Amino acid sequence: MSATHLDRVFHERGRLAICSSLVAQPPGATFTQLQEACDLTDGNLNRHLHALAEDGIVVTERLTGRGRPQTIVRITAAGRERFLAYIDALEAIVREVQRSSKTSTSPMRTVPARNTSQ
Repeated sequence: MSATHLDRVFHERGRLAICSSLVAQPPGATFTQLQEACDLTDGNLNRHLHALAEDGIVVTERLTGRGRPQTIVRITAAGRERFLAYIDALEAIVREVQRSSKTSTSPMRTVPARNTSQ
């Protein structure tokens, strides 16, 4: 597995944070909860949600009633599947890097001798 096989829609810090949060909260999260969990500005979160919604990864629902309207964001079944496949691919890359670093021999690093004659 190589990095070229990664689903690029998730390969961005904000989108990775959003999807990680939503996978952990199957009923969904409010816009404000996501904003706080992902440490994103209103505009940045909105931009990422729009990109994820265009790909069918998340859906948003505007709830109105008593008080302020709320936007609820949920990950779709297909989005969950794609995201988990992305995480599996990342894990495979990490395992391969770990495996290759254990089998390859690197030259020992030399450390300069300390001058103790002072």
